Amino acid sequence: MEILKLSEIANACGGTFNSDCEIKGVCIDTRKITAGCLFICIKGERLDGHQFAKEALKKGAAAVMVHSNIDIPGAYVKVKDTSKALLDLAAYYRSKFKLHLVGLTGSVGKTTTKEFTYLVVNSKYNSIKTQGNLNNEIGLPQMLFQIEKDTQAAVIEMGMNHFGEIHRLSSAARPTIAVITNVGTSHIENLGSREGILKAKLEILDGLEKGSVLLLNGDNDMLKAVKSDEYNIVFFGIKNGDFTAENIIENNGETEFDICYFDKLQHAVIPAIGEHNVYNALCAFAVGYYLDIEAKKCVDALKSYVPEGMRQKSVLRGGVTFIEDCYNASPDSMKAAIETLSNTKGSKKIAVFSDMLELGDYSNQAHADVGKMAADAKIDYLLTVGEKGLLIAKSAAENKMKNVFHFESKQELASKLIEILDFGDAVIFKASRGMKLEEVIHSVYDRWGK
Repeated sequence: MEILKLSEIANACGGTFNSDCEIKGVCIDTRKITAGCLFICIKGERLDGHQFAKEALKKGAAAVMVHSNIDIPGAYVKVKDTSKALLDLAAYYRSKFKLHLVGLTGSVGKTTTKEFTYLVVNSKYNSIKTQGNLNNEIGLPQMLFQIEKDTQAAVIEMGMNHFGEIHRLSSAARPTIAVITNVGTSHIENLGSREGILKAKLEILDGLEKGSVLLLNGDNDMLKAVKSDEYNIVFFGIKNGDFTAENIIENNGETEFDICYFDKLQHAVIPAIGEHNVYNALCAFAVGYYLDIEAKKCVDALKSYVPEGMRQKSVLRGGVTFIEDCYNASPDSMKAAIETLSNTKGSKKIAVFSDMLELGDYSNQAHADVGKMAADAKIDYLLTVGEKGLLIAKSAAENKMKNVFHFESKQELASKLIEILDFGDAVIFKASRGMKLEEVIHSVYDRWGK
């Protein structure tokens, strides 16, 4: 972070300060205090940062930001609301720099698309990207503070649960290119309908300069209908768009395809499987095109992708292909998981599923739909756990899938999986993060050949 004056910060946040000093960083966690930083006292659901203000100063913070009347033995800024001030300060800091900033949101796939896009953008420009899950009103500011004088580009992910959140994030980040990967059913509990989700996602335009590129998934039924005279709308998609994919072939954990764009053709290979990853790569390639990165450099960057966390990470263990995909789940990503398993080589194809969260009134129907999809795809075995996982199992059985098993505990499921596994099989694990399905993965790995 470039140095700011405390007086400058107070002015940017509409606050007051007691004595001026230089600020070399911003921190909201006393465990990560750096010398000369500003410690912002955020009040959360469980902890109130104000109780750590004195500790932050003792650990080397140059000043603290507060909104409560507490005794501060040092420099401070006082504002009406520290959470809002954090975002206001990030917006001010972002405004000091001229750089390419790709703002990215979507119901599913945004994190993987971010990773692909970062690889492409960073192949030409000195870039930063959203780390981990820092994609909300507390996390995104922390990423914007990573911008330095030599930063040429940033790929910033924007997540949301409610209306207004993307508006605030985009207004702070001020993207020069905006991306919406798709509109599905994630967070439909809070947003009411897919139309509501689309409206919330389109808030990304609130920080986008008029005339800038808005990249949309042309195969998504909601996004393909978006029109605007104020932005340069560009579509990507396997079937429909300005950037499309042809001759898709999956083999040995890789996917190769031809990218067709503006009467040109570019062959690409990505070290990931699943049609959804073709979409992710297409989007990243399109971003590269509009940032004047040559096509060959774009596809070379895409080939260096490494799946992170539990996002469709393919692991070969004891002759079995395990696909770890437990970071999050929605009806759209469940469908993608089933398609991925169907296209993966395996003597037997086994799906291990659990609950999808935050689906509200749509939840029961959504889980039943997943069960039917598994049956229609002719998956060999379906193993489920969780209250809603039971609905998946029941629906699969009702749709004449034979080998369907539901379990009350993850340990029982793991034991059954070990029992039916054979050399050459393929297994996918899929559920919302809150279900902690990785516990099944760890249990199986402990007992299966390395």
